[in-house]
Parts: sequence; C-alpha cells; structure tokens
Amino acid sequence: MRRSSRILTLLAAVLLSACTTAPRAPSGWMTSGDGAQRLAPMEVGAWRPAAEEARAIHVDPSQTYQTMSGFGASVTDSSAWLIQHSLDDTQRAALMAELFGRDGGLGLSATRITIGASDFSRAHYSYRDAEAAAFDIAPARLDVVPTVRAAAALNPNLTIIASPWSAPGWMKTSNSLITGGLAHEHYPDFARYLADYVVQMRALGVSVDALTIQNEPHFEPADYPGMRMSPSERAAFVGGHLGPLLERERLDVDILEWDHNWNEPESPLAALSDPVAARYIDGVAWHCYGGEVSAQSQVQALHPDKDVWMTECSGGAWDANWRSSLIWMMRNLVIGTTRNWARGVILWNIALDETSGPHLGGCGNCRGVVTIDQETGEVTRNVEYYVLGHASRFVAPGARRIASDTDVDGLESVAFINARDRSTALIVLNGSDEERAFSIVVGGRAFDANLSSGSVATFTWSN
Repeated sequence: MRRSSRILTLLAAVLLSACTTAPRAPSGWMTSGDGAQRLAPMEVGAWRPAAEEARAIHVDPSQTYQTMSGFGASVTDSSAWLIQHSLDDTQRAALMAELFGRDGGLGLSATRITIGASDFSRAHYSYRDAEAAAFDIAPARLDVVPTVRAAAALNPNLTIIASPWSAPGWMKTSNSLITGGLAHEHYPDFARYLADYVVQMRALGVSVDALTIQNEPHFEPADYPGMRMSPSERAAFVGGHLGPLLERERLDVDILEWDHNWNEPESPLAALSDPVAARYIDGVAWHCYGGEVSAQSQVQALHPDKDVWMTECSGGAWDANWRSSLIWMMRNLVIGTTRNWARGVILWNIALDETSGPHLGGCGNCRGVVTIDQETGEVTRNVEYYVLGHASRFVAPGARRIASDTDVDGLESVAFINARDRSTALIVLNGSDEERAFSIVVGGRAFDANLSSGSVATFTWSN
C-alpha cells in the first residue's frame, strides 16, 4: 500500500494540475429516505453562471486532502461460506460482478478478512492450534481464498486488510481462543504466526496489504475469540517483534494500530507515543460502535504521517428503519469518516443469511451488505449496499478528497476528484426534515438540484 499510495498521489497531482477546462454535464443518482428510489438517476440542472446563490455547496478542486483506497465490506468466513455454498455458479458470478466489478457494479475496492476465526465463523479455530503443530492455512482455502481471489480478479485495485480476533490459545494467558491476553513469552511466536499468514495467503493468490494486530483489543468477548492488549503491550509487540520481523523478511505489508472504537483516541495515541513502535505503524484503524467520528482527526492531527481507516461497522436489527439507517451511515461512515481523513471505509459482513448468520457467538442480529437466502439463493440488497454504492461506484482508488461546504442548512457533503478521468463526485445528504433546493458551485459555474428529506445523492461531472 505504501508504494501504491505514493504512485497514486503523484498521478492524482499531475492530473489535477492539468485540469484547465470548465466542468460539463452534471449527473445525479439518488437514494430516497423512504427507500422508494435506490441509486436511481435523478434530474439536475445544466451548468449556468454562478450568481448570488440562496443555498449553495461550493466545491473547490484546488484544496486537496487524502488519497482514497476505496470502500467495501468484510469477506468473513460466514460471508464466504454463503457465497460459495448458497449460490450456484451463475448466481455467484453475477453477485461478485455486481459487488466488485467497476463496469456496472458497485466497484467495491477494499475488504477485510479474519486471521483465524471470528464470531462470524462456523467453528472456532486458529491456523496453528498447538505449539508443536505446523502453521496450516487450510481453513482459509475452503471459502475465503476463492471468494477474495474472485473479487481481486474483478477489481485488481482491491485493498485487503487482515485482522486476528485472537492468537492461538496456547500463546495466551487463558490457554484459550476465548478471553485472555497474549503471554509475553509468546510475542515472538505471534509475530511469526502473522508473518506466516501473509506469506501463505500471498502464495494462494491473496495479496494482504495491511495487518491490524488485534481486533478490538479492549474487549474480551465471552463466547467467541478475542484477546485484550493494552497500548503498551501493542507497542512492545510491534516495536520489538512484528515490525522488525516484517522488515527483516522484506514483507511489504502495512501495520495498522488500534482497530477499535472512536471513544478511546487516547489508546492509539499511547501506542504511537512509543517511538520504536511508531516507526513501524503505518496507520490507525477505527470502528464505529462508540464515540464520535471526530476522534479520527484528533489522532491524525498529532500523527499526520499515519493513514486513517474505518475497518468495521455493522448495521443490524437494532435499527431496522431504512431512513434512520441511511442517514446515520451516510453522515458518519461515508461523509464523516472521509472528512476526518479516512482513506478507506470497510463495513462488516458483506453477506449474511436470513437469520443474521451463520455465526458462533457474538452478534446475533447483525445485517450484511446483502442477505443471501440459504434455501433459494435469493439476494436482498440492504441499506448498506446503497450506502457503499453512493461512494464506491463514483470514487475510484487513487481519487483525492477535495474541499466542499458541509452543514449547509441541513445538507452535509464530501467531494472527490478521480485520478484517471478527472471526474468529480460530490455526495450530499439531506438529513433535515424538509426538502431542500440548492445549488452546487464550482468556480464561476453552478447547477441546481433538489433533495427530499432523508435522502442522499451523488452528483458527478467531468472537468
């Protein structure tokens, strides 16, 4: 990711500097707050000279921010099993093209996979279940590897982040995958375990770009794999073991710190205060289940050289209302995370079944991006599908976030300019209780649009 990020940043800068002609042909796609319209084409006005605008969102391509890797969702064991076993070959190919293909599909370009079991696995396991055992990637070969390889074939720019829910039980203070911490004497073993995972997955055609060292390190679940790691323990593990091992073996894979909620920014800051560990840490990963998205900027302001990622957020039965889910996710996950420096946004399960599974412990009411009926193979596209689609269809890897007004009389926004074709994508949420008529202003030109209450739209134009 580090090499590709530098290349994409340079490419984006060159293309932005070449942007000398006026914008043309604005288009729009809208998802309504009542769900009646979903990524549907909408009417927008033609370009006209800008005037004294009553309600305007100004977009400024000259102010650029982070380079984007993309938007996507996790290929958990459960998601991969459903895709491989509940769909026939034709159904599977169609769904994968719809999710990851850029020609008419959502163009998802980021995913997260689990290193060993999570709660969304059909069994609890690791890749080295005993100290005397050899590392064995066999469980991943069954469903995850073919699913991720198919995704990467459809979208060669796919970024893959891998996260462990626990070290193998024998490396832990609890001697179990469930609860406990990493025993200090086994820090070298766990570093070797993660390095072996990267090597063996790459040998199977799954190129892991980044590792988090522990999913939700301040949480010990009672019924599925988990492992508590304090900031000082994470720093000692990265600085003294994992970082030097990856460097020594020339494994070009990023290390992402934290991988937990917005409500504890002091935790990644504490780990990054260790100068040895900070040398090896490439970014900070966040989850959405507590706190405010502004925590991302709080940490980024002190460590502007570190990438920012949203690596997990799930919808579920706790909010089954289309409108409120659409508003919350667009406000926090698409607009909020990227305005707070995220270069990638990854939701939780890309697919679950009609009973919010399969799962073994943990969340029993989570919602996938799509729901796959185990009996019929019927696919239901949930609100998360459209939340991602409003960004992933129009913002390609290598795009740069650019300046746009937000909080304009209930209208919130984020804007991007794509590196390859110099097209601009502006995502606007009307989180107010009333319809909003507004103008979009770029330089000396403007066009007009309307958004009903609770709706979101993506506007695009060429430069």
